Amino acid sequence: MKLEVLEDAKHLGVAAARRGAESLRKALAENGQANIIVATGASQFETLSALIAEPNIDWSRVTGFHLDEYLGLDDQHPASFCRYLRERFVDQVPLKQFHYVNGISSVPHQVCQQLGQLIQTHPIDVAFVGIGENGHLAFNDPPADFETNNPYLVVDLDEACRKQQAGEGWFASINDVPTQAISMSCRQILKSKTIICSVPDQRKAKAVQSSLEGIVTPEVPASILQTHEDTTLFVDKSAASLLTSSTLSD
Repeated sequence: MKLEVLEDAKHLGVAAARRGAESLRKALAENGQANIIVATGASQFETLSALIAEPNIDWSRVTGFHLDEYLGLDDQHPASFCRYLRERFVDQVPLKQFHYVNGISSVPHQVCQQLGQLIQTHPIDVAFVGIGENGHLAFNDPPADFETNNPYLVVDLDEACRKQQAGEGWFASINDVPTQAISMSCRQILKSKTIICSVPDQRKAKAVQSSLEGIVTPEVPASILQTHEDTTLFVDKSAASLLTSSTLSD
């Protein structure tokens, strides 16, 4: 896993988008089409904003996949990731297609199966992801399932994750945050050819340190990114504040 430390969230977003766009253009040139995974949340604001402004990307040949979504949350709710992606990304670029996670389905396991079948026929060229305060990757909270080969699964959200969502202002209180979600699995994320991980903010510093400098463990789900050949972790100075000097100098 490579590391890039930027001055602030805005510069982080520009650098992450630039690196992701390079991989996207390469995939389009080599294959005539490309497939991407798109994350949500406050950590992705600047990255997605910069990505849609990147030049010379033929979005009409790009298919997108949704990373995760709350169960039981209407897609008009302010915290809905479907709404987030529609407003901040999908409606901003002329994609070939975008596959959302249907969080209000009465049969979520069927949603997982259908999306899983789709993504297996669309090898991912670039995945845009983040890391949660509890070290989660997508909505794979600790201890994450590192063994399942299912592309999508229904997961329980732990208290730390739900506190983060309320703390960021998506919900009025932790009691309003759903307790379950549909998430892309860790193994499926690792199948992506290139992974762009954007993590700004001081409150993510401990998770960044554990994910980058600790052992690979389900207790820190994002630590599994250490095993991927082409992952770049983009952090701002605040998120990098607990990293050792040896890590920063590598």
